[in-house]
Formats: sequence, structure tokens, C-alpha cells
Amino acid sequence: MKKARDSFYVALRDRLQVLNSARQVMIRGVWRPGVLVEENESFAAIVPDNVFVLRWTKTLADEQHALVRMQQTCEIQYQTAGTVSAGGLDRGGLLTEMDAELLSILQPQQVQKTDYSVTPPAAMGTRLFWTGAVFSPIVRERDRLVRKAEITVVSHEEAGEL
Repeated sequence: MKKARDSFYVALRDRLQVLNSARQVMIRGVWRPGVLVEENESFAAIVPDNVFVLRWTKTLADEQHALVRMQQTCEIQYQTAGTVSAGGLDRGGLLTEMDAELLSILQPQQVQKTDYSVTPPAAMGTRLFWTGAVFSPIVRERDRLVRKAEITVVSHEEAGEL
């Protein structure tokens, strides 16, 4: 499961860096591409603005095949308060831009599964695939607009992974 999650994250992170290298976030004094994995970060109570935050919410294992097929649900949350120069009145437009960026970095809907726990990272024998994004309605939280999208990531657990 971890290798599939890492492969999905790295694919989105790298694709965002190519698409919009300006979408970055400073975490512990280091600028990084604006895709974060919630379980790997030490967030305060508030999710950072203008960043895609991945949260793994469900896992389903189908053990009726030679390789165990895993379905993992990834919720991607992002939000914006708009820009200071526009008094936050551009937040709808900025959220729409993030919607488009997310749709773009999700394509193509597959990637080589890679083991990032070794140096250099090693390609594995299978690929992972994912569904299109299912967007939730926009929610207003104080001065921010918040959106969530749900994606199902499908992979096969290779020998020694479980």
C-alpha cells in the first residue's frame, strides 16, 4: 500500500511542478511543490491555503487474484482565501484554477509503481491506476473556499509488500 501511495503522490507532485512551478508551500523553512500528504506532515489545526493535501481515507483488499488488488481512496482537499491585493474577492477564480490544475495533474490516470524507500528509487513490476476525480460541493469556511475531490487508486501488491 505504501509504495502505491508514494507513487501516486510523487506523480502528482512532479506533474504540478511542471504545470505550475509557482504553486509551492513553505514547510519547516523549505519551499516545496504544493502537494502534501497529510499523514507525512505535522500540520497545525488549519490546512495550508493554495496547496493540494492528500488524505488516505479507505482501503479495500481483494485477495482473490494471484496478486492482491488494493483499492485506496484518496481525498484531496484544497482551499483558498484569495489574494490580499484583491481583498479575497478573487477566491472563486483561484479555486477554479486549482480545480483545473487538479484535473490536469491527474492525467494520465496511471503511473509506474516505484519503490521510493531505496536510493535510487526502483521501478516495480506493476502500474497503478486511478479513477477520475469526484468533486464535492464548494464549502465556505470563514473567509476561505474549500473543495475536496475523491479519487480511487487501484494497485497490485507485489511479492513481499504486504
